[in-house]
Amino acid sequence: MKKRVLIIDDDMDMCTLLSRFLSRNGYETGVAYSGQKGLTRFEEESFDAVLCDFRLGNMDGKEVLMSVKKIKPDAIVLIITGYSDIKTAIEVIKQGAFDYITKPLIPDEVLSVLNKALERPADSAEERNTASGKAKTPGKYQKQEFLVGEAPATRDLYQQIEIVAPTNYSIILYGESGTGKEVIAKTIHKLSHRKDKPFVAMDCGTLSKELAGSELFGHVKGAFTGASSDKEGHFELANGGTLFLDEVGNLSIDIQAALLRVIQERKFKRVGGNKEMDVDVRIIVASNENLQDAYQKGKFREDLYHRFNEFSINLPPLRNRRQDIPAFAEFFLQKTNEELDKDVKGFDEEVIQMFMKYSWPGNLREFRNVVRRAVLLTQGEFISQKTLPWEITNTNPLTATPELAREQTTITIKKDIGLKGAASKAEYETIMNVLKEVKFNKKKAAEVLNIDRKTLYNKLKSYEEFFEQ
Repeated sequence: MKKRVLIIDDDMDMCTLLSRFLSRNGYETGVAYSGQKGLTRFEEESFDAVLCDFRLGNMDGKEVLMSVKKIKPDAIVLIITGYSDIKTAIEVIKQGAFDYITKPLIPDEVLSVLNKALERPADSAEERNTASGKAKTPGKYQKQEFLVGEAPATRDLYQQIEIVAPTNYSIILYGESGTGKEVIAKTIHKLSHRKDKPFVAMDCGTLSKELAGSELFGHVKGAFTGASSDKEGHFELANGGTLFLDEVGNLSIDIQAALLRVIQERKFKRVGGNKEMDVDVRIIVASNENLQDAYQKGKFREDLYHRFNEFSINLPPLRNRRQDIPAFAEFFLQKTNEELDKDVKGFDEEVIQMFMKYSWPGNLREFRNVVRRAVLLTQGEFISQKTLPWEITNTNPLTATPELAREQTTITIKKDIGLKGAASKAEYETIMNVLKEVKFNKKKAAEVLNIDRKTLYNKLKSYEEFFEQ
């Protein structure tokens, strides 16, 4: 018989997400959007556990907890608290809660704590508190592959994921570089009925026509120069599971045609082979550019676009989900502590403030690298400003948010700069004018200037010696 869980939260979207997630993992759920309604349901129906948000408007989670305990003294109650609100967490544990879960919620953690609670209903309060203490030791995020934030843009994102994951729809993921498209693809796979089958990722960004065909469909021995043996392609490796194609817009038109045939007929041949093979995969693709625009320009097949576009998701850039930045900082810190076998405790307040102000053009990938660098350089317990790269600590418009940058486009240059300095100033002004034209999109600016993005970043960094400190 399935265990029943009552979810009490005044956020209807959160109730829906938790209910669907727990239902797919073997629980029956009931929901209530206020503390009083939750208590009424708990009194009238039979529930094995209560999952309750601490902040509920007119009634907080502590009051709900105490009322539930009066109705049923041995009731199992889990409290959801705000990010790192340890004082609240300790208080509800003392009042009889089995455990607490901090926002932003991580689905696997919710499931793990709930499973633990319902497997050990006979534990004493003292034993439960001890177990809870172990669960909350530093490194809460270490075994998690991804983090669910609580910014509105993040909630919208995961609401879409929860809806589409159980289906077999093909999905297009749009987002800037570094927004975590592969992580989202993996999350969708893990929430689908294919979760026990392979997840296979392929980067289409740098593959030639010949290599792309071999990587996708495999090849037989002798198919081309260097094909010294048979090789399985990504479709074979992903059979039964999910195939993720990153930067799919870079595939040649010929490869797109072959891909369309596989999707339509669910059959393919290895390069150089004659044997047709059956295949069953769910396809998720990702692109930095809009594929609809690409097919209208003749760069992408329209029929293939429509095959992929059964559902599309736009991943928000980190600058549009700043509310999640402190949680991601902690997440990356704990991951890096584990990687480097260090025990850095946290961040100086000024560091978090810099993180919040920075525009993060490289999004989560850049954020992760910044934290990894800082942890490596940190000798004490807390990460300080001196461990951060120049582009974050410098407050000129090159590194501010686009909004601030538009307001601060004038920089004072040192007077005695010489010929080299004058040339750099002229180059700098050209680059800044282009950046303003493209609304500080560095990828587009690099394209207009006919340089790669790395060169652009290096040039921006090189101007530091000409700026007055």
